[in-house]
Amino acid sequence: MRERPAGHDVPVEMLRTELTGFCYRMLGSGFEAEDAVQETFTRAWRASDRHDPARGSLRTWVYRIATNVCLDMLRSPQRRARAMDLGPAAESGAAIGAPAPEHVWVQPIPDDRVLAGYGDPAEVALRRETIRLAFVAALQHLPPRQRAVLILRDVLCWRADEVACLLEVSVASVNSALQRARSTLRAVGPTPGEAFPPTEAAQRELLTRYCSAFERHDVPSLVALLHADATMSMPPFRWWLRGRERIAQALSDPAASCAGSRLVPTAANGSPAFWQIRPGPDGIHRPFGLVILELSGRQVRGITTYLDADRLLPLFGSPTHSTDPAPAV
Repeated sequence: MRERPAGHDVPVEMLRTELTGFCYRMLGSGFEAEDAVQETFTRAWRASDRHDPARGSLRTWVYRIATNVCLDMLRSPQRRARAMDLGPAAESGAAIGAPAPEHVWVQPIPDDRVLAGYGDPAEVALRRETIRLAFVAALQHLPPRQRAVLILRDVLCWRADEVACLLEVSVASVNSALQRARSTLRAVGPTPGEAFPPTEAAQRELLTRYCSAFERHDVPSLVALLHADATMSMPPFRWWLRGRERIAQALSDPAASCAGSRLVPTAANGSPAFWQIRPGPDGIHRPFGLVILELSGRQVRGITTYLDADRLLPLFGSPTHSTDPAPAV
């Protein structure tokens, strides 16, 4: 992936999007990323008279501030995770348990907050991969400074000497940290480029069939679209399932029926995503959860439904109806 060089200044609005993407990958939370960017610009404004263009571009200087803000925010030993990182899969029919605190979870983020609009299709696809839930969760296994090095080097394509200058360490230290970070990622999570996303036409067909089956509450048709090893999770609960059979049993439970629900497309984490809206006693559909799908080939490999819809609405905005079930690949 070839992003713009670190020394190239860009318009402020594009810089904000880049920085939000950087902070999101560092922190694993859309809300914290927004807070970090706001703090970055506040610190930059207060120290604007100390920026020396001879020592580096405005973009590099602001990234240094953003990195320090994120490192400050990551002093807690708690790392954000997905349900699959917190314990074994549940048996069908097992109690869902008590919700875990917000800080436990990798949280979603809208695509338009973190994906800049430049680059060729291959670059855009790779940027999308590096905000997917699985990749962001894998990043959380890295110590904060290793995380910063890997994002700057492998996602944003900064040179080793630029990262060394930003972090005020040697180039050898940067290269060593990068090797350790890459080794950890190979052990715990996906590497960008390893996934096999469907073509745009295949994705559109798959999502159309998924939405139709979901809204008909046709469990057999819905389960037929799942990968044999598919997962289903519902933050803020640690409960999660693996495999078509267990997911089918859970979806068939009358007590957990989604009958009457609809799916409204949105865009989150570079993945197909939907607001699940349910009818209330007055018949009006309201947001129940944010559903993010992971696709592999022509199948759904993962379903993550964030149930704290009221908290996510300020970040994503209220769902608007659309006839298109397939966000752009």
